[in-house]
Amino acid sequence: MRKLFDKNEVTFAVVLIVIYVVVFSMLRSVSEAVGIEYFAELFFAAAFAAVLFVFIKKNGLMPHIGLCKADVPAGKMLFYIPPIVIASLGCIFGIGLQYPVPSLICHTVTMLFVGFIEEVLFRGFLFRGMAKTNPAAAVIVTSVTFGLGHIVNLFNGYSIFDSVTQISYALGVGFMLAVMLIRTGSLIPCIVFHSLNNMLTGFASGAILTDMVGSEEAAEIIVIAAGLVIAVLYMLYVLKFTPKREIKA
Repeated sequence: MRKLFDKNEVTFAVVLIVIYVVVFSMLRSVSEAVGIEYFAELFFAAAFAAVLFVFIKKNGLMPHIGLCKADVPAGKMLFYIPPIVIASLGCIFGIGLQYPVPSLICHTVTMLFVGFIEEVLFRGFLFRGMAKTNPAAAVIVTSVTFGLGHIVNLFNGYSIFDSVTQISYALGVGFMLAVMLIRTGSLIPCIVFHSLNNMLTGFASGAILTDMVGSEEAAEIIVIAAGLVIAVLYMLYVLKFTPKREIKA
């Protein structure tokens, strides 16, 4: 792993992203055969996260990818309340268990690891690798690929509507997270948001909003639109009111 990393960090990131996405997607059928959703994905995500962390720690890459304290005080970042609100929107409009208890437990723990893995791969390795030569391109490419990466859900049984809304949401959130990383120098707030956002989907029913608008699809569009609006406003705030900092590639 170290040789590939030293040779080309972008290639290193892309290889890991492909492995992660393909294997994680394939394991869905294993979990279905077992009868517990996210059962197989949990073991893979835990192992993948452990390997990543050991590699990062052993090679002294913690500061390099942003696994360090933020340079900006939490108060300047509005204590990250807007991202927390975005992650919680589905629950605000209705709470309910979206899976049987065994699946819910597997889903919740899996998403904890997924938040770490995906942030390290996309806004850790891939972003840092690209930022060495073109910081602006790094923001755009990592955000777009993060969003488009959710297209794999089409092959996992998701409807076109669900896949498109997930891609749109992930794309907008991807830009917000990139801005957070650039201004704070820390990947940790991104990991916390990502994990919380994914974990809460297991408890977010949106039933209240669905009853109000009379359609699950309409309710989902409203929640995603609200999340994207908050994300854009938060990005603008962070860009205007937090100090610029050099991207340490």
